[in-house]
Amino acid sequence: MASLRDIKKRINATKKTSQITKAMEMVSASKLNRAEMNAKSFVPYMDKMQEVVANIALGAGNATHPMLVTRPVKKTGYLVITSDRGLAGAYNSNVLRTVYQTIQQRHQSPDEYAIIVIGRVGLSFFKKRNFPVILNITGLPDQPSFADIKEIANKAVGLFADGTFDELYMYYNHYVSAIQQEVTERKLLPLTDLVDNKQRTTYEFEPSQEEILDVLLPQYAESLIYGALLDAKASEHAARMTAMKNATDNAHELIRTLTLSYNRARQAAITQEITEIVAGANALQ
Repeated sequence: MASLRDIKKRINATKKTSQITKAMEMVSASKLNRAEMNAKSFVPYMDKMQEVVANIALGAGNATHPMLVTRPVKKTGYLVITSDRGLAGAYNSNVLRTVYQTIQQRHQSPDEYAIIVIGRVGLSFFKKRNFPVILNITGLPDQPSFADIKEIANKAVGLFADGTFDELYMYYNHYVSAIQQEVTERKLLPLTDLVDNKQRTTYEFEPSQEEILDVLLPQYAESLIYGALLDAKASEHAARMTAMKNATDNAHELIRTLTLSYNRARQAAITQEITEIVAGANALQ
């Protein structure tokens, strides 16, 4: 049985740990509020941009663009969004497990796919398993701007355009609520999810429709990546807040258990001392 001193040390250490996890929970809650606002405020922009892109791309039947055309798949790209830090529950493990299982099911050789990683946790995961990581970025701020990921987003779209891979899937945690995040797979390229609105707006093009699409479609794809990153950041802060709350609750429960053990041990020690005193007094009579 542990001594009173050992139990007291564990109680003090657990109290300090609970203070740290409580502070991290409050910090994550503060970051979540802003990240949630960023993600939600970006949705109207993306909806309008998708509407404009669909109107232009589908407005004239003779207009085509390589980013809109499905081609034979020789190689697949996977863009995976993770965090730079842990302590976020199953946030990273869920999305990484989904990507890992998908790759194992779809591909027989590393030559059939390539991986683009956002986040240090994902980069470490794939490098340890010798997966072909062709692009990565780490150290993004908690509230990223478009400029922070413009380079890697531009390169990802460029790799599809130059034929490095023939389709690009994006994996990230979609923010549902503070206690629920869903792993989401989205086919980013080619752009096959444009909705044909029968009441579309009619445009007069200057310059030509093809030249406009050459500029607009890559920007649209890059914006999809940025929107997914904002969504993933909100999910990350929510997952970390929940994980730290659970850790704090567990620490408090452990403190209660240790305090009960400490009191029992102290009472046993006092009883033992009283018994020894009484026994000694009886021996002197």
